[in-house]
Amino acid sequence: MAIRNLSLRIGGANILDSVNLRLNAGEITGLIGRSGSGKSMTALAMMGLAPGAAEISGEIIIDGENVLAMRERARCDLRGRKIAMVFQEPMTALNPLQTIGAQVAETFLAHEKISRAEAFGKSKTALGRAGLPPEEISPERRPHELSGGQRQRAGIAIAIAMKPGVLIADEPTTALDVTTQAEILGLLKTLAKEDGSALLLITHDLAVVSSVADRIAVLKEGRIVADESADDFYSAAPTSLAREFMPARVKRDGARPASPKTALAADNLSCDYVNARRSVFVEPAVFRAVKNVSFKIAKGETLGLVGESGCGKSTLARALLGLHPIAEGTAAIGGEIFPAKDKAAMRRLRRKIQIVFQDPYSSFNPRQRIADILAEPFHLFDEPMTAAQKRERAAALMESVGLGADALDKYPHAFSGGQRQRIAIARALATDPEVIVLDEATSALDIASRNHILELLQSLQAARGLSLLFITHDLSVIRDIADRVMVMNEGRILESGETDRIFESPQTDYTRRLIAAAPVIEWRESAGDMNG
Repeated sequence: MAIRNLSLRIGGANILDSVNLRLNAGEITGLIGRSGSGKSMTALAMMGLAPGAAEISGEIIIDGENVLAMRERARCDLRGRKIAMVFQEPMTALNPLQTIGAQVAETFLAHEKISRAEAFGKSKTALGRAGLPPEEISPERRPHELSGGQRQRAGIAIAIAMKPGVLIADEPTTALDVTTQAEILGLLKTLAKEDGSALLLITHDLAVVSSVADRIAVLKEGRIVADESADDFYSAAPTSLAREFMPARVKRDGARPASPKTALAADNLSCDYVNARRSVFVEPAVFRAVKNVSFKIAKGETLGLVGESGCGKSTLARALLGLHPIAEGTAAIGGEIFPAKDKAAMRRLRRKIQIVFQDPYSSFNPRQRIADILAEPFHLFDEPMTAAQKRERAAALMESVGLGADALDKYPHAFSGGQRQRIAIARALATDPEVIVLDEATSALDIASRNHILELLQSLQAARGLSLLFITHDLSVIRDIADRVMVMNEGRILESGETDRIFESPQTDYTRRLIAAAPVIEWRESAGDMNG
């Protein structure tokens, strides 16, 4: 596949500017760039899926045919057969109403004259190649019945069904824990090599592609500013361009001395999920997602919580916020048991703990202006506010996170991912909380935005004495920002301690596996170094 002088404009704004890129059979190319650099738009243009309002020029050649010059029917025949794509978020890419087997079978039915039974048989083979063998994971399952990693494997099965010559993977591991991420990257590499496909792996993280890519291309403000072999790009002396995409490093001067005041505590806390009733004669099964968890967070301290997907991290967070019932044990905020029994006490406690979610775009109402979004938590205060007071407080919150008051009348779609996360932090600060829970709050951000958010959190923590519970699968972030770390697996806390001790001397095999699975940049010796 060859991209020649590809330019794309929307509403007069240049999104892509004379992009040139060649993808060779059996070769893995890493396309790296920050948010807004044009990576995803390049992928959509390659698939013939650019927005209708886009003005496009240049050529995208697959097997001698120009995708941009094709009629839509020809592009539909091309997609899936010669070029396919794995999307970042499989839950939105997959049809929630269809089984995964039926969704893979659709690809075969679209391109081959075969029966549904034959297509379903082929779908089992594709799912097996993607790591979902039918004897273990039924093709009759729907997306919501799968884990995040399994859903991504289902998306991969759809993409590789026809063994296309070009496979695009757009941030395929961003939302996955480190062990699942390593498995998915290894799977994509294996499938590309087996099928002789050209794989374009799009990411903002150098570490993700360092172990799998043959070539590296860097996209900056819509232009390709580097295109070279991975050995040259990951040379022993990283260039200034490479340093722009190196993992976040935020200064942490060891563990802070513990405050005598406890901000948040859990004592033998357990949480259950009740499965759907299968018969009126049988009690529904109960699954214990969180098992006897105990911890304390001191005032002004950051506690990191790490573990694989499905280990119970988010359920624990929801329980601490009063959003999931506690089956056994207790949680306390500032010494007060949570949730409280009466409404007034509960409202007071809710002011003390707030949350920042992974994706602020999905946690914001897209029809609300930022001023209204920030004003939502104000109802938790005892004294009602006037419209002018709400506006004044919202403006102060925006200033506190580095955004101006002039943004209050804009809608969420007008902001970048990093800016939306700043607004989410501002909303969390609206009630003057003592504790903020950050649930994968930096996972979807590029390196630069991630750094800025971490620095903002440290600044706010120092100024306000905030306690932070930082939940993430990104171990590099935890190592930089957390004073102490808890490692969770299958609902239990396996070990906890000061951050440096956990990383330098882990006590359990599980923790050692987590640390070993974390992607690291593999710098390589240059030819001169090897010959010298």
